[in-house]
Amino acid sequence: MDRLQAMTTFVTVVETEGFASAARKLKISPSVISRLINELEAHLGVRLLNRTTRIVRMTDAGEKFLEDCRSILAKVEAAELAAVSAHSTPRGQLTVTAPVVFGKNYVTPIVQEYLTRYPAVTVSCWFLDRTVNLVDEGVDVAIRIGELPNSSLQAVAIGKVRSVLCASPAYLEAHGEPQCPSDLMSHVAIQSTPSTSSPEWRFRVDGKPVVVPIQPRLITTTNDSAMTAAMSGLGIVCLLSCQISSELAEGRLRIVLPEYELATLPVHVLHREGRRANRKVRAFLDLAIETFRAKASLWRA
Repeated sequence: MDRLQAMTTFVTVVETEGFASAARKLKISPSVISRLINELEAHLGVRLLNRTTRIVRMTDAGEKFLEDCRSILAKVEAAELAAVSAHSTPRGQLTVTAPVVFGKNYVTPIVQEYLTRYPAVTVSCWFLDRTVNLVDEGVDVAIRIGELPNSSLQAVAIGKVRSVLCASPAYLEAHGEPQCPSDLMSHVAIQSTPSTSSPEWRFRVDGKPVVVPIQPRLITTTNDSAMTAAMSGLGIVCLLSCQISSELAEGRLRIVLPEYELATLPVHVLHREGRRANRKVRAFLDLAIETFRAKASLWRA
């Protein structure tokens, strides 16, 4: 039995919360994962994991062994990095995900600079208006907007954005500008994401949350298309300030009811590599975080 491989497998099963997800991350079959864990438990003479059809939980012995494994693997990795030099050239495939408009406006320029600096790396960009599971889908880095759930992923804060209502100057000239949230009932609404529940917009009035139901004339699955419809003069749409910074600066859109907005939303860069990310990921993170933080003031509009 390869002890380091067995330790790595055990740690991965715990961190990904399952044998199948660990197999995907390590790119080996679930049967190999099961065999390695069984061999490790037989070698130690203790049970490390309790398995059911749905979940995997550590035993008391497993919790203690996990701490030791992480410490040992971290020292091995540090030794390997010292041997090959931390300044070795990044290489391989990097996968990055972000919301569609944010990806187009802010991530693409960073990727282009990254590719120029590191010719031995190829990058796959997944710009999607849905939450991508980094572990299950094999993604290295993600940009997330909004509050984050608890997870084992590493998160670095890079700024904040506003959720804003906006419309084209032509629409506001033709239909008048709403002065309070209740005025929106008489305006044309554009909804950028489909919903099975009643669509609504949320505000804060005199420090209290207020919900205004809407009846959108257009429902679209992408923020990009919702923005285009708003700029054409169709109606009012709720978007993030980082998605419309250029359109606001150029006068193609105008924010309405800014005094009733909710609190700002955080923006994070997420990755799953821990503190000692491999060179291709670390190089991208360093470039992205520096660039994002320098431009964060633009996102607040």
